Amino acid sequence: MAELYIGTSGYDYPEWKKAGFYPQTVKNAEFLQYYATQFNSLELNGTYYRMPTPEQMQNMITRTSGKVKFSIKAHQDITHAQDKTQYQPLVDDFKKALEPLQNDNLLLCALFQFPESFHYANEERIYLDMLLKELTDIPIIVEMRNIKWQNDQVYNALRQRQIGWCITDNPALKNLPQLDYIITSPIAYMRFHGRNSAMWYKGNNVTRYDYLYNDTELQSFVAPIKHLLQHAKIVQLFFNNHAKAQAAINAKKIEMLLK
Repeated sequence: MAELYIGTSGYDYPEWKKAGFYPQTVKNAEFLQYYATQFNSLELNGTYYRMPTPEQMQNMITRTSGKVKFSIKAHQDITHAQDKTQYQPLVDDFKKALEPLQNDNLLLCALFQFPESFHYANEERIYLDMLLKELTDIPIIVEMRNIKWQNDQVYNALRQRQIGWCITDNPALKNLPQLDYIITSPIAYMRFHGRNSAMWYKGNNVTRYDYLYNDTELQSFVAPIKHLLQHAKIVQLFFNNHAKAQAAINAKKIEMLLK
């Protein structure tokens, strides 16, 4: 049976106090310490907006008392800017930042999420290949937001490189990936984005993910996740429907259902 890690995409949401996840007595600066009492893992997505540093990652370890393992999202200049002349120093900085987590065995993986505009085309495939060759010393998960990447050629290439495929649950829209429980590395990784089709393209980073999975929807994930647990070494489940603390609510519920 695989190791199971469940958590949320991000934690530093002041509205989660109003929604009831963070107690009123917990100060904003103490959110991470409290989070560590509730979940065993965290997908840190603030690193997408600001390049992390070793000092910041060491601070995360200290504030969680080593009780939380981390998945770190790669900076947007690596996955979205895709400048072949600049990616090398960016990757070097990103890898350097992860060293404290690696040294304490608290790094689950690094998540590289590419935009829908990152097409399954020759130039993009060359860039991805270049990038992955620089990342052979850390566990990597790639998330594709374009359905064209969902094919056996991609899956087999990832398996050869021991790179994980990110399973996503998202709105059933034309260009987005379909839910498919694929394992391409020792890590099975799943992100729950919610199913808010109406706001996916119209909304911002809050309203796009404003969705609460109901009990029936969560129950439908249980059998496939148990299959992942039988066929991977590590299974990571992260809820990104962070509006109104829905991610924390659903993460707690799936944890209960899987027990």
